[in-house]
Amino acid sequence: MSFNSDYFVTAARGRVAFIQSCWHRDIVDRLRDSFLHEFSQRDGRNVSMFEVPGAFEIPLRAKLLAASGDYAAIVAAGLVVDGGIYRHEFVAGAVIDGLMSVQLDTGVPVFSAVLTPHDFESDGQPAFFAEHFVTKGTETARACASTLASYTKEHVA
Repeated sequence: MSFNSDYFVTAARGRVAFIQSCWHRDIVDRLRDSFLHEFSQRDGRNVSMFEVPGAFEIPLRAKLLAASGDYAAIVAAGLVVDGGIYRHEFVAGAVIDGLMSVQLDTGVPVFSAVLTPHDFESDGQPAFFAEHFVTKGTETARACASTLASYTKEHVA
C-alpha cells in the first residue's frame, strides 16, 4: 500500500467508512447515530458501517479499509475506560497512534471519536458520557464533511 497524495481523487470516492467498537455499545451507538444524522445533512455519501470487538482492533480495520481504495474517509468510534486490569492510557495511545499511521501511510483522512475519560465509573459519569458522545458524533460528522469538501475544492499536495 502506498501513500496517495492526490486528495482530490480520494475525496471524490462515494463512501465513508465508520468503524465502531462494541464495548460500551449503548454509549458508542449514540455517537454513531448522531454522526449519521449530522453527516447526512452535510454530505450525500453513503456511510458503510463496520464493527470490531474493542477499540484496540480499530486501527487494523481502518488500514484494511483505507487500502481498499473505496473510501473517501474513515471514522473511528469507541470508548476506552480504565477497568482496573491494565492502563487504559496505553490502549488509547496505541489506538490513536495506529489511526494517525493509517492516514499518514495511505492519504485517506481518518477521524477519531475514540474517547478515553479519566473518570468513567463515578456516580453520574456514564450518563454524562452518553450525552457527550452525541455531541462528539455531531462534531466528528462536521469535521469529516468539511474536510472532504475542502479536498474537493482545492487540489492539495
